[in-house]
Amino acid sequence: MGNEVAARLAARLAAETRGEVRFGAADRGRYATDASIYQVMPIGVFVPQSAEDVALALAICRDLGVPIVPRGGGTSQCGQTVGAGLVIDHSKHVRRILDLDVANRQVEVEPGMVLDHLNAALKAHGLWFPVDVSTSAQATLGGMAGNNSCGSRSIAYGNMVHNVLGAQAWTADGALLDFGPYHQASGRAREIGDFLRGLAEGLRPEIEAHWPKVLRRVAGYNLDIFHNQNQRPYTADGSVNLAHLLVGSEGTLALTRSLRLRLAELPRAKVLGVVNFPTFYQAMDAAQHIVKLGGDGTLSAVELVDRTMIELSLQNPAFAPTIRTALSPRINQGAPDAILLVEFSGASKAQLFPKLRQLVELMGELGLPGSVVEMSEDAPQKNLWEVRKAGLNIMMSLKGDGKPVSFIEDCAVPLEHLAEYTDALTQVFRRHGSKGTWYAHASVGTLHVRPILDMRQAGPQGGAAKMRAIAEEASALVRKYQGAYSGEHGDGLCRGEWIAWQFGPRITEALARIKRQLDPGQLLSPQRIVDPPPMDDTRLMRFSPSYRVIPLQPALDWSAWNVQNDPVTERTSAPGTGGDPAQGLAKAVEMCNNNGHCRKFDAGTMCPSYRVTRDEQHLTRGRANTLRLALSGQLGPEGLTSEAVREALDLCVGCKGCKRDCPTGVDMARMKLEYLHQDRQKHGHSLRDRLVAQLPDYARWASRLAPLLNLRNRVPALARLGERWLGISARRSLPAWQRRTFFNAAPASATREQLLAAERPVVLFVDTFNGHFEDENARAALRVLQAAGYTVHVAAKDQAGGSHLCCGRTYLAGGMVDQARAKAGELVEALRPFAERGIAIVGLEPSCLLTLRDEALALGLGEAAQTVAGQALLLEEFLAREAAAGRLEDLRARLAPATRPILLHGHCHQKAFGAVSPVLEVLRLIPDARPELIESSCCGMAGSFGYEASHYEVSMQMAELSLLPALRAAPDALVVADGTSCRHQIHDGAQREAVHVAQLLAQHLAG
Repeated sequence: MGNEVAARLAARLAAETRGEVRFGAADRGRYATDASIYQVMPIGVFVPQSAEDVALALAICRDLGVPIVPRGGGTSQCGQTVGAGLVIDHSKHVRRILDLDVANRQVEVEPGMVLDHLNAALKAHGLWFPVDVSTSAQATLGGMAGNNSCGSRSIAYGNMVHNVLGAQAWTADGALLDFGPYHQASGRAREIGDFLRGLAEGLRPEIEAHWPKVLRRVAGYNLDIFHNQNQRPYTADGSVNLAHLLVGSEGTLALTRSLRLRLAELPRAKVLGVVNFPTFYQAMDAAQHIVKLGGDGTLSAVELVDRTMIELSLQNPAFAPTIRTALSPRINQGAPDAILLVEFSGASKAQLFPKLRQLVELMGELGLPGSVVEMSEDAPQKNLWEVRKAGLNIMMSLKGDGKPVSFIEDCAVPLEHLAEYTDALTQVFRRHGSKGTWYAHASVGTLHVRPILDMRQAGPQGGAAKMRAIAEEASALVRKYQGAYSGEHGDGLCRGEWIAWQFGPRITEALARIKRQLDPGQLLSPQRIVDPPPMDDTRLMRFSPSYRVIPLQPALDWSAWNVQNDPVTERTSAPGTGGDPAQGLAKAVEMCNNNGHCRKFDAGTMCPSYRVTRDEQHLTRGRANTLRLALSGQLGPEGLTSEAVREALDLCVGCKGCKRDCPTGVDMARMKLEYLHQDRQKHGHSLRDRLVAQLPDYARWASRLAPLLNLRNRVPALARLGERWLGISARRSLPAWQRRTFFNAAPASATREQLLAAERPVVLFVDTFNGHFEDENARAALRVLQAAGYTVHVAAKDQAGGSHLCCGRTYLAGGMVDQARAKAGELVEALRPFAERGIAIVGLEPSCLLTLRDEALALGLGEAAQTVAGQALLLEEFLAREAAAGRLEDLRARLAPATRPILLHGHCHQKAFGAVSPVLEVLRLIPDARPELIESSCCGMAGSFGYEASHYEVSMQMAELSLLPALRAAPDALVVADGTSCRHQIHDGAQREAVHVAQLLAQHLAG
């Protein structure tokens, strides 16, 4: 489509609607992909403010002949939400609950409403929408309806089509129609219904012959609503509902304005039996027997987790503790080939315990005694379901160019054939030099499987060619076992061409007639379902034949990603051997498969700036896409130093939430450091950059001028001057300088020699902030460690008169990687002799101490950095470890009881490294202390980020998401926050003084 049409479209959208009009290369590129292997550049992106904006955009596009691609969370796995037209993103604003009828258990929602958000609103009424898809934190209801989504509990509740009661939608001509019960339809909706009935009646023999008789069938249009072929009737009374035509139509027939949904009562109780199997085949064969336990309606799920997913979960710190709870030591010594999650739901746990016993007895009869791990408590069940929900994304964390590829992954076959089908398909993969990774819905015969293919490789042995060959053989198996080729994840670009294979020519022509009837001008998502392209057209793929990475010498070590993998063994080659022209950076960026897990809005850590703006460019996924486009030259020759990259990363606060929560391991905080280095190398450093970065070097001299420097906080004119010259917000107070610091008036501590001779040695690393600005924290930590019976040595430079040791964090924040390397290297060398002796190195500031466990390992500092990282602990981690070993009883005995409630705010890096729980454990050493964790994301300060005038508003909005409201709700509570920036944000935003855990412990020391 020409530039002239694009310009006219953008101009009209801007003039006639209130929505956001985004036609720049980076915005278009961010919306060119979904969670599939495809990439199609749209003409532009439109983010409507309201449903009225959607109607106006439809009219404008119809006038200009521009196709429309509707989009929700953009997590489709088959390319449904990418296309060459105007992408309309409903998820930012068009997401209201329009009507809630609790008595009749119905709700009407706009299409951009996210499933988890709806269920959160329904929980107070004891209701939920039970199409429980694994992407519930990011999947929109409109997208779920367009796809006919199913979910883990479809055996109990059915698919999306079974739970949609009605829809309001615009047809391509702009008419807003009510799609609902056929017998109540009138006008144009009745005409459409009559047309469909005529088609269905004329094709009744073909429908009976070709329509898969399984619950999971989402291919094509639901022409069988007049003659149901599904295992579960579409409606309770057998009537016809015209809304069911739109369910699964993937935006090709109408644009949804609202959906009316059937709700269910929240299960009051659940129990889970995790069945371990020595072989995958046995797991598949057992499914048909397990489902028979659900004759009374209590069986709600039977979900598969295979060995690949188990092993990858064990490698992920966020999932490993949970997956271990599911493994039975009596099966393969705790290393099963597969597990099935068998869930029973009902009115009470007492009612469900007999079901668990039946499951145990059944597995004994099948020759697998001791295979069931019983979980009756809610928390372990919830944790394990979270791992299962992340299953696909965990599998996508495989490093190297070979990735599990979605194209046959949700074929559905009758349960009695499941074991044979999976075994035969495994042989197909083997013949093509690949291996499948399996997971999902054993209860309904839909097992998601993705063979590992290299989609970059061209030619007869390339990924696309193998994809075609495997699809041909898999389709033959599906036909043999009378299954459905498209069972859950839709058609899109990937399976559209297989509709004709599934249904035959007459039904396929009928589907085309339906499309022409509702959308004669091919305005809505053209070339989907009807007239689709070949699935293996590489020109439509993310890694097309023209994809090339711009050569780059990164400042950080990305070699761990620069590998290749074996698709059968999944073993990876040595670091640095992957052939990445960007030395591993590009491959690290490409780990993002667009799954959208980062779009979640719950109490997790990611992604704070997206939670404020709801803008795709501020999402971890959006940033990764921007970097990928830049590194491959799709945003111009500037690569990483382009303006588009700067805009995308500007609000990244380096919280490392993605490092922990992203299932594929995208570490945007580290990627931003790389960007900053590359950008500043080209454009230079600002005065503010240098002042922040070099703070550790001039701090000891500046402290002598403390009274003068502190005038800035008391004289508004100086604050305004600082904002004009340095960009430091005048609305911020700055940390107060002190003349007397920990470093120039250090309390007594052990010498190096005394430490090495001590029975209980500890090295205390005092950072710039806790040494110069809040030295009471360092003094408190020293006092607490000494009171606990430890010999404490304060880490320092060897030479007399030298300044304190520094981790290099401030230099990294300014993009000065070389200087940071020098600082970190100096620190590592000073600490190495202690670390080699197994002596703990304890720090106070999370961002500084955890630099030793993170960035320092990417600075090329060798084995010494690894050795030091192995002994580096935050104070709370060290104390929690020692308490668990029974070595803090003397300290515990000296602590006076707590007299006030205690609230804890975790630093982002503490959360990323799982170091928040240790703070709670340490606080509980205080008698009568009942600390409560504030469920919050980033406080918004994030080092120097919140001090900058350009970021002040966003910084405060981040704080207002959960932190500041929680503090206002507990005015009498004592607030603990270990992060320097966190304490400052609490001071500025809540006018409260938060304390470091070391201070609180010291305050409770008696005597």
